[in-house]
Amino acid sequence: MSKNEVKYQLLAALKAQNCFWSYDVSALKDVPDDVLIEKVLVYLDLPEINNLMALYGRNRVKRVFRERLVPQEEYLYTLNRFLAWYYFGVKQPDRYLRQQTTRHLNRLMA
Repeated sequence: MSKNEVKYQLLAALKAQNCFWSYDVSALKDVPDDVLIEKVLVYLDLPEINNLMALYGRNRVKRVFRERLVPQEEYLYTLNRFLAWYYFGVKQPDRYLRQQTTRHLNRLMA
């Protein structure tokens, strides 16, 4: 399956979950990659996340995870713990999430 087909399938799955209610449906193909990665991590299941990892690579997905999901702290805490442990091999997810949140806040304050 080509990368475009995988991306289209992920977008279709997100559309079926009504995750793009605020987007123009005809412009879904123009959704930025970081937004696609974030929404897949939050709203879809393991097979789709595995496809996402294959499509964008672990490092890119982890960057989006750190920048977009970790700062949402309590709202996504359980999901973030799981993703950190299962996909990114973090041995102490609670500690990792606290560190990443502190780094994010320090960047905002600088």
